[in-house]
Amino acid sequence: MSTLIGKDNDEMQETMKKKVYIIGHKNPDTDSICSAIAYADVKNKIGDAIYVPKRAGQVSEETQFVLDRFGIKPPGYVPNVGTRVKDMDIRRIPGVSHSISLKKAWTLMKDENVNTLPITKDNNILEGLITISDIAQSYMDILDNEILSTARTQYSNILETLEGNMVVGNEHAYFVKGKVVVAAANPDLMENYIGEDDLVILGNRYESQLCAIEMNASCIIVCEGAPVSRTIQHLAHEKDCAIISTPHDTYTVARLINQSMPVKFFMKKNDLLTFELDDFTDNIKDTMAKKRYRDFPVLDKHGCYVGMISRRNLLGMKRNRLILVDHNEASQAVDNIESAEILEIIDHHRLGSLETMAPVFFRNQPVGCTATIIYQIYQEKGIEIPSNIAGLLCSAIISDTLMFRSPTCTAVDRDAAQRLAQIAGIEIETFASEMFAAGSNLKKKAPEEIFYQDFKKFELNQANFGVGQINSMNASELKDIKGRLIPYLEKALGQHGESMLFFMLTDIMNESTELLCFGGDSEDLVREAFHQQPEDHSVYLPGIVSRKKQLIPAFMNALQQ
Repeated sequence: MSTLIGKDNDEMQETMKKKVYIIGHKNPDTDSICSAIAYADVKNKIGDAIYVPKRAGQVSEETQFVLDRFGIKPPGYVPNVGTRVKDMDIRRIPGVSHSISLKKAWTLMKDENVNTLPITKDNNILEGLITISDIAQSYMDILDNEILSTARTQYSNILETLEGNMVVGNEHAYFVKGKVVVAAANPDLMENYIGEDDLVILGNRYESQLCAIEMNASCIIVCEGAPVSRTIQHLAHEKDCAIISTPHDTYTVARLINQSMPVKFFMKKNDLLTFELDDFTDNIKDTMAKKRYRDFPVLDKHGCYVGMISRRNLLGMKRNRLILVDHNEASQAVDNIESAEILEIIDHHRLGSLETMAPVFFRNQPVGCTATIIYQIYQEKGIEIPSNIAGLLCSAIISDTLMFRSPTCTAVDRDAAQRLAQIAGIEIETFASEMFAAGSNLKKKAPEEIFYQDFKKFELNQANFGVGQINSMNASELKDIKGRLIPYLEKALGQHGESMLFFMLTDIMNESTELLCFGGDSEDLVREAFHQQPEDHSVYLPGIVSRKKQLIPAFMNALQQ
């Protein structure tokens, strides 16, 4: 038994740990995906939370080849890290049946310290809402004396409300016809105002009880706990008249009787404003502010009731916690990054526009690949690198440095890749050829897929532009891609707010790039940056293979001038 208890406690502690997502940039490349997976492995071995690798875009053919080669599943897709309703402190107020009395609903609200009760039916489907305001309104309204039957009030509700007991009749039956009458007059006058099927409130006078039954009342309520004679009980049974005995006096019964009505008669059931667990809080804030409701029901994806939230719950909601790898630009980050809590950034690019609410651990090194930094962290922490993780890291370095041909490549990158290749059991040149071949197999892809496969947005000196890139060892394949992409550039321009678009067709073997450009001052920018004039939206740039180290710095210098 003690072993089981210990196991339960361990599991509870695990579930209490807050998840941290490790995620790369949009349109992720091999480095972005592999570094996220590897850094999650490091953090889970030394951290005090649960670290989960994620991706902000689709996995490319090159990256999929690498993941398949080393037997690792792609990280889960997270298009938006904004807080959702499920991140809020949802109050798990149980749903109640529409048949409970107003008095019971009021009591439940006081006990639970809530202002709204959800009314649910089978399978926890939300049927309606009853609020303290609704109940108060029912007390204050001047209701006619047939309201109890109009609301189809069950005798069990009346018994509960009046703290009574059923002397004659079925407590599960309903009062569905007639009015409520207080028999304050003598029996001679009662005949003038008691009608068939009425519910009569009276005292211990035998004559009054007899008169009400003979007038075909459907129910009599005997107050102050007065005994009911066997003769009256026998007659009531014959006339199908229910008898309820209550310890309360006539005034109290008359005051309480309407509280026995079912909440179904007063609940709001049409046009209910509900939210779902996956709704983003940014999308519901305005709605919550405009509506003067105290509470809002939350439903799951199946439409079943989960709990309630209110405006004050927005103040204490839990933001998603993130570690960013391979980027620090807001324009490249997953959507709604400003709503998340960034804990760390591991990167090898220039300092970008990303801002954080609090200080973070920021490691940025001038190396050719984020995976090189992750490799260093393994070494610094004294953690053994699993062979499959080593394969991922080595693949990322080969990809980002174009097998050491990129000017971004450093001796540190080359040394890390060689050590990782030994651990993974691969031969770098052979593996690189297979990986690049898998990544450049684009014949069946639409121009849009090719264009956004490795695409990044930049904001420099008030210029807003995007740059895509494809690396290939096959010059003829690059020529074919060019013919398909040039018509697409016009269609793509401005879809994500860019005023200029560029695409790098990089030939790995010849260490050169054909740069496509479209829109705005794109051709002027290319001319200023590389002193060459584009023709038909294209310019050949020998020796240029790196977006980060060569293209973007040249654009920055040109824009500053």
